[in-house]
Amino acid sequence: KAIEIIMREVANLKRIGEEFSQQDSGRLSIATTHTQARYVLPEPVAQLRKRYPKVQVTLHQGSPEQVAQMLLDDTADIGLATESLSEFDELITLPCYEWQHVIVVPNHHPLATVERPTLEQLAEYPLVTYQAAFTGRRRIDQAFAQRRLTPTIALEAIDSDVIKTYVRSGLGVGIVAEMAMQGEP
Repeated sequence: KAIEIIMREVANLKRIGEEFSQQDSGRLSIATTHTQARYVLPEPVAQLRKRYPKVQVTLHQGSPEQVAQMLLDDTADIGLATESLSEFDELITLPCYEWQHVIVVPNHHPLATVERPTLEQLAEYPLVTYQAAFTGRRRIDQAFAQRRLTPTIALEAIDSDVIKTYVRSGLGVGIVAEMAMQGEP
């Protein structure tokens, strides 16, 4: 079974390589999460389009599980997700980069002056963060559980921009992927 998976991936890579190297045209279908589509892929996709202007790029957005399924269904050529897809034995996964979560608070919030807030301090406030299946939420929950803390989740969302908006409105302390803060003061 592993040989079949490897051979399928080799065939996919070969096909993609042939499309881009020989014809300078074709289609590239990318399955990805919102965070990757919004914060990671804009520059690489722009560079791809500049180098290969005849390549049509399609982004399919979904949860990490949906990204994996799109790859398995051959809806997408490659997938990019914040959560590990290594639990899908049929897929070959490679890490692209490492990232962390950061907290987001309004300037007037008591934690705004704390350089490195602890989980205990965070647990004192309502939190605004990702839904369970998105952007490392599992890691957030595990970190609190290891300290035997039960945070109050005021709002769950799949989109970092939505989380930041609700933090600005005073709903709670935001926990987002650090990439979502690029260009923010």
